[in-house]
Amino acid sequence: MKASEIVSILNKLAPSYLIDTWDNSGLQVGSLKKDVKNILITLDLGEKALNKAIENKVDMIITHHPLFFGGIKHISLDNPNGDIISEIIKNDITVFSAHTNLDMCNGGVNDILADKLNLKDTRPMSKFRADKLYKICVFVPVSHTEIVRKALGDSGAGFIGNYSHCTFNTKGVGTFLPREGTNPYIGELGRIESVEEEKIETIVDEHILQKVISSMVKAHPYEEVAYDIYPLYNKGKSYGYGRVGKLDKNIALNDFGRIVKEKLDCETVRVYGDLNREIKKVALCGGSGGSFIKDAHRSNADVYITGDIKYHDAQLASELGISIIDAGHFETEKHSIDFLKEYIQENTNQVKIITYNESIAPFITI
Repeated sequence: MKASEIVSILNKLAPSYLIDTWDNSGLQVGSLKKDVKNILITLDLGEKALNKAIENKVDMIITHHPLFFGGIKHISLDNPNGDIISEIIKNDITVFSAHTNLDMCNGGVNDILADKLNLKDTRPMSKFRADKLYKICVFVPVSHTEIVRKALGDSGAGFIGNYSHCTFNTKGVGTFLPREGTNPYIGELGRIESVEEEKIETIVDEHILQKVISSMVKAHPYEEVAYDIYPLYNKGKSYGYGRVGKLDKNIALNDFGRIVKEKLDCETVRVYGDLNREIKKVALCGGSGGSFIKDAHRSNADVYITGDIKYHDAQLASELGISIIDAGHFETEKHSIDFLKEYIQENTNQVKIITYNESIAPFITI
């Protein structure tokens, strides 16, 4: 497969329009035209992960954290980052990252965490964007309604919840007069025609609108396709950082902290708050989520699970009356590595995938 085909698979899960403005997800090094047989998936690309990739003759590395966050002014081979870049290029490896888009997408980092902790009725904790919806109405001769309807649905239109290919259809009569220079599918030049038609109405997300229109027009028999597009006030899918959900039953903070430690496979967790407090509503954010403490509080969560909590973060949480469980940056994101492996393998059997699942900055608790 080409690297670009692997990226297309990733984009179906974590679309690029969910990349935050400060982030640098996407191609880091190499070419998307490269032929790919072997892939390594890792949270971070450090020396050990790269060595494993080279030893296994990997063609492509997929990371969660981008190799580059800021602008590059120079690449020095006298420092570790420069040496890593040099080895990537020497071994002709393409490196691609899915970061904030994988954090926010449905089924991504935070949904994986929520599932591991058995949270129910989950929703985004901090809203980033919501899909804008449109309605497409197209007028089709009855001979081609099934063809056009299928083209609309197959290109992604007509999704309502877990239902796809949703349309509403109204029969009527269309009229037109082919003028000089036209090549009508039905009718004769200079003569008004009346044709049995159906109006097909369906809903579509903004980010695939042009794709859907293109598929519709291609399937339609008319030289000039008559269709209308209406913006809607209906809310589309919401995307954002973190998740908020509920436990099946109340549990003491101390006991819930132990469950988090076990479920997320943490060596240790740090718990802030009254250990006897009853926990029911949970907010979480994989990685470094100290900046979302106020969002967790606004969600009315009893406890907030994340990583990299600083002294003043904990102080703010205490003032707001929300408990904190710091389960670690790596520990709250590492579970996405095996998930990505399974996801890619479910969508193609043409590549071999290995993983590197160790922290780039390990520490020992003594």
